[in-house]
Amino acid sequence: MIGTAVYWSLMKMYNLIILLASLFNPKAKKWIKGRKKIFSHIQSCINNDHSPRVWFHCSSLGEFEQARPVIEALKEQFPDYKIILTFFSPSGYEVRKNYNLADWVFYLPLDTPRNAQHLVKLFNPTIALFAKYDFWYFILRELKRMGVKVVLFSAIFRQNQLFFNKLIGGWYRKLLFFFDHIFVQDKNSFYLLKNIGIQSVEIAGDTRFDRVVKIAQKFKPIPCIEPFINEKTIVAGSTWEDDDKILANYINTHSQARLIIAPHEVTHKSLHRLMKLFKEKYVLYTDLAEGKKPSHSPQVIIINTIGLLAKLYRYGAVTYVGGGFGHGIHNLLEAVVYGKPVIFGPNHEKFKEALDLIDYGVGFCIHDEQEATQILDNLLTDPDKLKDISHRALRYIYNNTGATEKIISWIIKNI
Repeated sequence: MIGTAVYWSLMKMYNLIILLASLFNPKAKKWIKGRKKIFSHIQSCINNDHSPRVWFHCSSLGEFEQARPVIEALKEQFPDYKIILTFFSPSGYEVRKNYNLADWVFYLPLDTPRNAQHLVKLFNPTIALFAKYDFWYFILRELKRMGVKVVLFSAIFRQNQLFFNKLIGGWYRKLLFFFDHIFVQDKNSFYLLKNIGIQSVEIAGDTRFDRVVKIAQKFKPIPCIEPFINEKTIVAGSTWEDDDKILANYINTHSQARLIIAPHEVTHKSLHRLMKLFKEKYVLYTDLAEGKKPSHSPQVIIINTIGLLAKLYRYGAVTYVGGGFGHGIHNLLEAVVYGKPVIFGPNHEKFKEALDLIDYGVGFCIHDEQEATQILDNLLTDPDKLKDISHRALRYIYNNTGATEKIISWIIKNI
């Protein structure tokens, strides 16, 4: 009971902090605004619909990419079931609020006992599926109390997480016991859960492998990009300021190299930063797409729209995925599925696929401009090495597909 009381106090404190932050932080403002009158909004959307429902919850965009293949497969198997999709983060909700396979998309309300009861009653799902993590105590407890099947998938655990702390981990472990079944990505996660008494656990892998393979198989060329490509083209995705500086240093000292760069946030600020870094060397993607001929021969294409990145990686001889100098790298698999080597920053230790790719000789970690230059030079001047890496990259991807099928098979038996 003490742990639950502390958790509830933390939720109240979190809400207060977000309220204060919303006065000056745009993301916090969206978090608050999106939850105003949330229950009346949910009720008005789904109250008169009596179809069976499946609820998917994702923290943000990365977790949505793990949920997406399961949603697609579930829709094929159970076309009469309605899909409820919730997000905790505004960055996930704002991008995917119009996702066509979800019948309803909502923000997840703050996790309190009253909110949890109200939410589960309104949703009334047959089954609830959580992607990777985002463990909300009162919501999970209410789902269990109401007899709803609850599944966690594409999960990955580490020994240093609170669940496995012998001194203070007892309350946190309760969260895991609310799940009827847990699909994990690797053996280490499997044994960590087994060792604390979780029996309904299964190694399935990461559903993102299935997702990126599907994207690659449906690839369609981008005509305005193709004339720009040469054998020294770098495609950089989801980049932040530190990534941009490293890439600018390379481009400004290597006149034969080409760069296609898609910033993590397509905002006026991020685009202005890129234009300032590359000066007369760049052209905007939208200008190319509209058929405007640049007045110079560009060395850089700045992607100033969204939705292209998963296709763009195919055009690189080498790829770069941003975020590794901040909170963590973005989706590496989108690049590797095309058989491309991938470069990223040092903050990757929590990402299994990054560690795997380094072991496979497909992923390359950099710490500064000097390392980036050395690795890029090495890769872009050795076609045989690129060919060998391509084979290893594709082998890694296709050896790790199949998670979605395992999850759907369980759902079919238990729904």
